[in-house]
Amino acid sequence: MTYSRIVGTGRYLPERIMTNADLEKIIDTTDEWIRTRTGVERRHVCAEGETTSDMCIEAAKVAIEDAGIDVTDIDMVIAGTTTPDLIFPNISTIIQHKLGIPACTAFSLEAACTGFIYALTTADKFIKAGEAKCALVLGAECITKLVDWNDRNTCVLFGDGAGAVILKPSEEQGIISCHLGADGQYKDLLYYPVGASNNLAAAGTDAARIMMTGNDVFKVAVKTLGKIAAETLEDAGVIKEDLDWLVPHQANIRIIQAMAKRLDMPMEKVILTVQDHGNTSAASVPMALDVGIRDGRLKPGQLILMEAFGGGFTWGSVLMRL
Repeated sequence: MTYSRIVGTGRYLPERIMTNADLEKIIDTTDEWIRTRTGVERRHVCAEGETTSDMCIEAAKVAIEDAGIDVTDIDMVIAGTTTPDLIFPNISTIIQHKLGIPACTAFSLEAACTGFIYALTTADKFIKAGEAKCALVLGAECITKLVDWNDRNTCVLFGDGAGAVILKPSEEQGIISCHLGADGQYKDLLYYPVGASNNLAAAGTDAARIMMTGNDVFKVAVKTLGKIAAETLEDAGVIKEDLDWLVPHQANIRIIQAMAKRLDMPMEKVILTVQDHGNTSAASVPMALDVGIRDGRLKPGQLILMEAFGGGFTWGSVLMRL
């Protein structure tokens, strides 16, 4: 049986850092309030003119080097993002061209914070079907460009960044089980009210900002992530005690703690990065994965569960051996 396996990872964060102390100067909030309710201590913010594809390029370069491959080996590029450079062409074609990757399959997915999990799952299917041999999979956001910095309920949460992985075929077990889901009935709990075919005139005005009902999002997220985690483990024929690590979407420390509790995992077995860059949406899972691998906590052969939950609502999980 052919599996797909992650053979390289990379991440990029913009240089500009906005701390909780910085936010105290512009909105009515405190460092203690932000940390105790969200876990966020700082977030990275894109520079003027810096785009999502710019960040993707930097993360991809690191992943490519880590995998020990050449750009000419890549035959598929998939990016998960809600903040592409342009409406079209899709951001993966921009990334492909900027990196000098030969003409190949290149497309993007929009599944909010679950974007990377959707993209990784898609690349996994292509590789297992023999339709791709080397995939560059990314999750990236310039989400601070959608934030209203006067809305203290949302602006404290989000940050920018990009994560990338290289996925190749393997006879050894890599990605074991993937599960995706979505339910549009929850759209009004977390959304951005401007699109290419709807309310475009509001872009750049006070009406164009992330809209979120935080308490309701929390309740649905914890319930849904707990269910999909159980389904993923059952499908793979493993029990939660078999897990070595949880690599969750870095949305909020309370959601992450609730998920660890449901899996009976100590927080010492959870890769936690939300304090360093906030909620980077589709970028958070691949960046957390890269952090865990590079600091030596995630090791070859370990059983790892990655999962995410985002606007839509969308959700997804990937169980793999590193």
